[in-house]
Amino acid sequence: MNDSKVKVTAHPEGYVVVRGANNPKWGYIRVEQIRMNIDDKTGIAKREKVSALIPGLVTDLKGFGFADGQEISGKIRIVEQLIPFNKKDPDKDLKVAGNSGVVCCVGDEPIYRKHFYTQNEALADVKIHHDNDDEIKAARAELNEEIEVNGNVADDLDSL
Repeated sequence: MNDSKVKVTAHPEGYVVVRGANNPKWGYIRVEQIRMNIDDKTGIAKREKVSALIPGLVTDLKGFGFADGQEISGKIRIVEQLIPFNKKDPDKDLKVAGNSGVVCCVGDEPIYRKHFYTQNEALADVKIHHDNDDEIKAARAELNEEIEVNGNVADDLDSL
């Protein structure tokens, strides 16, 4: 795949290690990566920027010496599941279909999505396909969204 390297990104104020709001001993480093994403239903490929937080003790995170823009080995892994990642705030990581506002579901169960940084590039993403397409399409129709595809690729796909 043509995924970019993982890059460390600084806070808008310039620091790389961000202290946690609830406990100043803990913090995180934000990383991002440009990945190739191929839609399993349509086969259409697109570039997708994904980001993740690397949590840890502030002293450890500072000790790694990360710098803004630094490339690090590894990848950002996408994990989807039917169990909330955060039991105290289960709505935090709901998978929402674009700007439709509709939560992606399997049956009546919501899908939860989170990104994790891993040094193990062999680990695969874990994705769950939603089955509430009609609800999502109806919400998008209400928003009057149009998907623009350069070069009439959508028309060309019909002729395949």
